[in-house]
Amino acid sequence: MAIQQGKSTWRKSSYSLAHGDCVEVASPLPRAIAVRDSKDPKSPVLGFTPEAWSAFTATVTDGE
Repeated sequence: MAIQQGKSTWRKSSYSLAHGDCVEVASPLPRAIAVRDSKDPKSPVLGFTPEAWSAFTATVTDGE
């Protein structure tokens, strides 16, 4: 899924540590979740459908 960074509002998890090892997420399109490296905002952006993102976060939450 092609995602343009544009003027999306990027968010980090409230669990992010001060040293910045995390990702940021945004929803630049109605049916897309964009993910990027918070240390390099100009890095490539990965795009996911909301369903794929929900499945991923559920797996992480379950500790897999």
